[in-house]
Amino acid sequence: MSDPLLKVAGLSAGYGDMAVLRDIKLEIARGEIVALVGSNGAGKTTLLRALSRLIPSTGQINFTGRALDELTPDEVFALRLVQVPEGRQLFDQMSVEENLLMGGYRRPDSAAVAADLQRAYELFPRLKERRRQLAGSLSGGEQQMCAIARGLMAAPELLMVDEMSLGLAPVIVDLLLDTLVAIRKEGVTVLLVEQDVFSAFYVADRGYVMESGSIVRVGPAKELAEDPEVKRAYLGI
Repeated sequence: MSDPLLKVAGLSAGYGDMAVLRDIKLEIARGEIVALVGSNGAGKTTLLRALSRLIPSTGQINFTGRALDELTPDEVFALRLVQVPEGRQLFDQMSVEENLLMGGYRRPDSAAVAADLQRAYELFPRLKERRRQLAGSLSGGEQQMCAIARGLMAAPELLMVDEMSLGLAPVIVDLLLDTLVAIRKEGVTVLLVEQDVFSAFYVADRGYVMESGSIVRVGPAKELAEDPEVKRAYLGI
């Protein structure tokens, strides 16, 4: 891969004395959807936290050619590396529209923010219908739509989506996956982190499989979906 948007090498991280990630190597090219899959506790969310600089790490993280190692989470966000966290983490007592506008709080281009707000409502018409409603009163699927739309309001170069499908009905998951494909066509690169391995591989170009804090398989998503070891580990077949 030439000139990747994100390049990670030799990354290790954890919490205090507890090591979670070990020697992670990962690359993402512009315009890709990349799936990072693994069971609960494999270290996927810890990796996203390290990339966002929410926890310290060793090794190299380069984004758009810039080293992130010494940056704060706010500085990483300003570079347009944006995370949609597991559990959505919306501002429950703020309206849907207020939550969306929080995604663009660092942007000085008010006209572009207004245009992106309308685009968010085009992607998720339900959010437009509920734009004055408190985010905490939304259904789980609507909250996930709001979380993704809020991330898009930051005009991300790379959108990292953590456990998007968790607790959602299949029809909502399919809608959200279609949305990721749509925004990729508009130039947003996506890192999709999922326990639902085959939903992730369905839309991804490439995939990484993580076990016990290490990357154990890498390849085109379609090939990984047919890999006997992956099928055995995640489908029991």
